Amino acid sequence: MPRGDKSSYTDKQKRQAEHIEEGYEKRGVGDKEAERRAWATVNAETGGGKKSGSGRGKAENHAPSRKGGHAGGAASGKRSAAARSASAKKAAATRKRRAAAH
Repeated sequence: MPRGDKSSYTDKQKRQAEHIEEGYEKRGVGDKEAERRAWATVNAETGGGKKSGSGRGKAENHAPSRKGGHAGGAASGKRSAAARSASAKKAAATRKRRAAAH
């Protein structure tokens, strides 16, 4: 089996990878990088391609999928309230300025 062959994966795993890949592409990640990240996530969750045989299954770990939403936002939490407020005011002013330009 050549490296990168997806024949040992289940249909469900292939669907999961496709869905995850679409999400990355929607957020502006390149095609190849999105595919790489998607399969890495599926492998982390399911332990890779499924092999036949009784008792060889493992429970799925969904932490890698949840991680994405929790990874961001840590930096803003460390900033002071005044700094966050200043950023919000600046952003609001920029939106107002751009809306007036259109």
